[in-house]
Amino acid sequence: MEKTRYIFKFYYIGSKKYHGSQRQPDYLTVEECLLSALKERKYIKDDKTSGFEVASRTDKYVSARGSTFSFETEKKPILMEINTALPKNIGIWGYSEVPIDFLSRYNALYRHYKYIVPYSINFRRKIASNNLNEMIKACRTFEGRHDFRNFFKPEKDNEKTIRDIMLASLRLDGDFLIFDFKSRAFLRQQIRRMIAKIFELGLEIITFEEFLDLFNPSRTYSYQPADPLGLILWDINYGKKMQFTIDAKSKERMNKFFLRQEIKFSTKQKLFSLMQRNNISEKGL
Repeated sequence: MEKTRYIFKFYYIGSKKYHGSQRQPDYLTVEECLLSALKERKYIKDDKTSGFEVASRTDKYVSARGSTFSFETEKKPILMEINTALPKNIGIWGYSEVPIDFLSRYNALYRHYKYIVPYSINFRRKIASNNLNEMIKACRTFEGRHDFRNFFKPEKDNEKTIRDIMLASLRLDGDFLIFDFKSRAFLRQQIRRMIAKIFELGLEIITFEEFLDLFNPSRTYSYQPADPLGLILWDINYGKKMQFTIDAKSKERMNKFFLRQEIKFSTKQKLFSLMQRNNISEKGL
């Protein structure tokens, strides 16, 4: 029977359970969970002969809403059939038939990442309003073509570090700072390192001139990236010609999981907020 290649949209929530998205020997990863489910439901027999490929890899604790992967199969996809073999924090919600030589990684037009961080009272005290404007201004300087040698974690010798950033923005949304970045491809830890330096600027650890000096490839800077928990692979775009079929039951499964998590963590947030107050009364205890 002739095989057909499909591309799939999927989400996952980064946690200590998964050692990132990419397969690693002796570690549980998001890819490993996907492959296990596809084999269990008889969509693929072998990783290599199926042409299984994930479009983007993410580090431990990083989440995704609209990541993609593709493979060849003789079966027409039934998404809920695959989802029932996946843990609740991983799920497929859309798919599309693609040419047999299609590569989900290299055929992508751009990747969209978001980074979300609580703009807590403590954080607000440290960052004045004019500093926030400086952070927004600094974020915009990432747009265009730059050498990001000082904004990534090297993986191999002579790695090309020039990238084109289509969008780099920061905005205050209620009690959260939200970053948006779009590019065809990012270097490893690039976004988290860019954000780390923007935070340093806002906290007046570095000046704007020192921030701009990071674009000088003749200099080398060593520092830690921002926390991976706030990073989300929001979407991978393939252009208007790519039309994904959204499976209603799979989308409902995803939304129900997100709602349960929202309720769970909003309750914990309120709990810790109350416990910090000084007017806790012991009357009635």
